[in-house]
Amino acid sequence: MDTFAAEKGIDLDKFHVGIGQERMSIAPPDEDVVTLSAKAAEPILQKIERHTITAVLLATESGVDQSKSASAYLHGLLGLHKNCRLIELKHACYAGAAALQMAQGLVHANPNEKVLVIAADIAKYDVDSSGEATQGCGAAAMIIKQDPRLLVLEPGSGFYADDVMDFWRPNYRETALVDGKYSTKVYLHSLKETWRHFVANTGRQYADIDYFCYHLPFTKMAEKAHRQLSRLAGVKLSDDQLKALLAPMQAYNRQLGNSYTASLFIGFASLLDNAPEDLTGKRIGLFSYGSGCVSEFFTGIVQRGYRTHLFTDDHRWQIDHRIPLNYSDYLQLYHTQPEGLYEGQAVLPEYNRGPFRLKAIKDHKRIYERRL
Repeated sequence: MDTFAAEKGIDLDKFHVGIGQERMSIAPPDEDVVTLSAKAAEPILQKIERHTITAVLLATESGVDQSKSASAYLHGLLGLHKNCRLIELKHACYAGAAALQMAQGLVHANPNEKVLVIAADIAKYDVDSSGEATQGCGAAAMIIKQDPRLLVLEPGSGFYADDVMDFWRPNYRETALVDGKYSTKVYLHSLKETWRHFVANTGRQYADIDYFCYHLPFTKMAEKAHRQLSRLAGVKLSDDQLKALLAPMQAYNRQLGNSYTASLFIGFASLLDNAPEDLTGKRIGLFSYGSGCVSEFFTGIVQRGYRTHLFTDDHRWQIDHRIPLNYSDYLQLYHTQPEGLYEGQAVLPEYNRGPFRLKAIKDHKRIYERRL
């Protein structure tokens, strides 16, 4: 964000302090939600027998096809069993939480189910727009099964919906449209209504929850959200108390930027990786918000031995080993459209250094490369 601020002549504090962003991730042309999802899922699939996965629920608002789900491409890239359900879910940034709840329902109905849930997105806004500094990309993958190793979801949740136009992207646009101030207002109103519904449904109170994770369109949003929630609960927090509570879950988002559906779950991973104490037995509250709008608040209990199943070093390595971009490099990547892309014939330039990339488009068919 330092380079970004200098090029645009904007005070760096507007980014570092105002929205809480230090860096943001930019996806190259040969990266999409399929490759992001594959990179997120592969490490956890290596820990199990991948043929036991019975469903793939992929949540995104950055889909690659209007008919074929991104999870179908992912199924092939990951070498999953043919006896597997595949679906793509969409409702702005909320769809990841929806996928999680649906997966939980499958497991409750049949304890033998193992559901791969992935939330993946690329946040892109017009150059010089108010949202440009809140771009980013990322993916989070999780396996929902009986006897989980990290978090047991508790019964009951609170949820809220309304038909509003705070953020949207019509099919004819490659970048999103957002009314930033209005969206923040709707987010906070949704949190209030969702929290009231959660308390009424579950009887759990603010004091029963040890840590909180929020959807993060920008990192500072967690502080706005939690100040409101604590006021609703009649709890007064100092600035130091607020920082201590939220900093662990904000750490990764501060470096990655907005990842839409994935941001809540990247925040949860950040909390597990960066918490200053053992979280065993702690109750975590998670708030998902999707513009347009739908929101949900739910809780889970961290399981004993969770630390042995974390990928902390890998997460930090990925963040630390991204390729720095100057402003001209950023603009080049932003505007790059491979020749022949819209005619359905294109060879993608090789920027992506990861194990999966979009290699080409031939006869309007996406061709992916696995490099493991």
